[in-house]
Amino acid sequence: MNRIALSLKSIPYDVRNEIPWESTTNTPKYNPLEQLPILLFPDERPPIYNSAHIQNYIVEKYVNNGPSLLPGDLDGDLLAKQIAVLSSACMDALVIYGWELRRKQEQQNQKWKDRQLRKLEGSMRAFSKYVEAAKGKPYVLGTEITIADIGIVCAVDGIDFTKARPEWKVQHPDLAEYVARLNQLGVFQDTKPVMFDITEEVV
Repeated sequence: MNRIALSLKSIPYDVRNEIPWESTTNTPKYNPLEQLPILLFPDERPPIYNSAHIQNYIVEKYVNNGPSLLPGDLDGDLLAKQIAVLSSACMDALVIYGWELRRKQEQQNQKWKDRQLRKLEGSMRAFSKYVEAAKGKPYVLGTEITIADIGIVCAVDGIDFTKARPEWKVQHPDLAEYVARLNQLGVFQDTKPVMFDITEEVV
């Protein structure tokens, strides 16, 4: 999400990847919650964390850079931010589900996994409703791309990438068409996720 917003606003950045669960992580130095993503600055500004908040920071701090990434009216802006929060939370549930699967079989909690899957499906239903309500428009909140579009595509791509909901394209065909169309944009192609090698046991 955040890399796409930075790219669309032509803000240069470097990517540092690490796994916050491993003992060598630097994440706690910058986020007391020990979670990614974190936006670091070359100057004295403190780190910014939480994906949805980072999106807000980019949009509001760099309002004069590139596209606004918001519809431009109060209700539309609030809805775009709500969708960004939903997308971020959906990806959090996806991460939690994935880590549960990495535990030893006897340690996995089926009710916990089912709860995360319900979050994913609930998010997909909500995304589908936004897409269906925007029929005939290029983006979910009008004629310009916003953080709502970025969030939906990133969350759905994450679900697709991990195969957590393999039948989602059949269940949500309008959403599938919308995501496929936006994924043709170069900024989405250039920020596709990659798989990490995890060297330590999940506890």
